[in-house]
Amino acid sequence: MFAMFAHALRKTVRRGNVTVVLPSGGTITAGDGEGPDLRLRVTSRWWAARIAADPDLYLGEAYMEGALVMERGSIHDLLLLLVENIRDGRRPACVGLPYMLRRLSRRLRQLNPRRRARRNVAHHYDLDGRLYELFLDRDRQYSCALFETPGMPLHEAQLAKKRHIAAKLLVEPGMRVLDIGCGWGGLALYLAEVCGARVTGITLSREQHAFARERAARRGLEGQVEFLLRDYREIEGRFDRIVSVGMFEHVGVNHFPAFFARVEELLTPDGVALIHSINRADGPGATSAWISRYIFPGGYIPALSEVLPVIEKSRLLLSDVEILRLHYAQTLRAWRRRFMSRATEAERLYDRRFVRMWEFYLAASEAMFRAGLMNNFQLQLVKDQQAVPLTRDYIHEEEERLRRKDEKYRHLTPLPPPRRRA
Repeated sequence: MFAMFAHALRKTVRRGNVTVVLPSGGTITAGDGEGPDLRLRVTSRWWAARIAADPDLYLGEAYMEGALVMERGSIHDLLLLLVENIRDGRRPACVGLPYMLRRLSRRLRQLNPRRRARRNVAHHYDLDGRLYELFLDRDRQYSCALFETPGMPLHEAQLAKKRHIAAKLLVEPGMRVLDIGCGWGGLALYLAEVCGARVTGITLSREQHAFARERAARRGLEGQVEFLLRDYREIEGRFDRIVSVGMFEHVGVNHFPAFFARVEELLTPDGVALIHSINRADGPGATSAWISRYIFPGGYIPALSEVLPVIEKSRLLLSDVEILRLHYAQTLRAWRRRFMSRATEAERLYDRRFVRMWEFYLAASEAMFRAGLMNNFQLQLVKDQQAVPLTRDYIHEEEERLRRKDEKYRHLTPLPPPRRRA
């Protein structure tokens, strides 16, 4: 059994320096000896066998259960080392077979009819709201920030992201805007208060819906912003602008045609839409088994190569594509550090197992972006190719205009006190 574990480790890790301490006290080393000296301990033969058979699922489970203990270095260091080696094509058969089976069954796993979609969203987004306060910025932006300058604080980078999106949308006062997957309402409130739009934000999370409505009420914006507990497939009417940030990852590949058909139906003839999503940079694949089980059930990070053909078959025109490369790696690093600095508080909310699960999730996500296997795309869509200017200069010009304007709206950032659960 340990022979299989050693083979899988050495087949995977050709670059780097890692030592595994076995339950017997023996050790397995892998890598070329270069780089940080990582050392971890596996506490039982049973866990060693499971990790060797399917590391995509059981590496995370072992860390959650305390069966994989980092003795030198962090779990982030280990995951980055593994991801960088896998990126270079070093993947043993025992890793590739479960992945291949999951890829073959991905359409079944990503069926997201409305009832299942609500249940999947609740699994992640209806956690105790105090958890998200531990690591997100004050506006609870839970998507890739835009770091305009090195060392930019997280909140400023999230504000820059909102400003960048608003600039691409060319939002004018009085326009009707639909925010699909509005989260805790930060972008919708920005578009209403800074840009003067009339915004409808929709979410399937009861916690987010209640929180967003409370924020709008505290600012006296109920007549300008409405938040609905609604599926995108249930919305009617026409909107001048449609935006979706960090929601497309929950649609599922089976539902891509229906999603873009709905955007096309809801968008006015001269309207503009923007879809912001994580992108699978190495092409179509399958959702991590561990992520699917513990973090985002029903979720799937798309590749541009499987999104663009769907758009081409719709009546939408792709007017701009932008790839945000290391911005999410920077965002996740900030989240991970903030979360770990308040891990004791997270443990009081849940337990130690939950804290290890969340640490693994943030560390694994950061490693994927850091290694270049994932990034973010922003797709600007129109029906009329004259709906936006001929060159991209307008984006920078609009950002500068909004920058001068949103300086007056810094009161957008504070959140109401967290509601305590009974």
